[in-house]
Amino acid sequence: MPAELTTVVLDSADPAALAAFYAKALGREVTYEDEDTVQLGGGPVGLGFQRVAGYRGPGWPDAAKHAHLDFRVGDLAAAVEEFVTLGATKPDFQPGGGDWVVLQDPEGHLFCLAEG
Repeated sequence: MPAELTTVVLDSADPAALAAFYAKALGREVTYEDEDTVQLGGGPVGLGFQRVAGYRGPGWPDAAKHAHLDFRVGDLAAAVEEFVTLGATKPDFQPGGGDWVVLQDPEGHLFCLAEG
């Protein structure tokens, strides 16, 4: 049997706050929480957040390569507005010619929204 991806874990300064952002934005629920780790369920792949002392989010744009999350949405403009209302930011640099939008979560992790 091949390995199965179960969870993507993001480093975080405040796992509970970052998990709350993603829970609201994605309609997921906390399935595990302690003072250093929070897990969200409710999707094909779980999202986890772990405390890292001195965590700093990546820069954007940045020549260094960073992992990011991609999300498919029904209405791109409405989704961007909703994520920004919840605390995401939209950087000025937007590659892709409008096919997707790059956002940063409240701790600076990059993610993209694309319609489809």
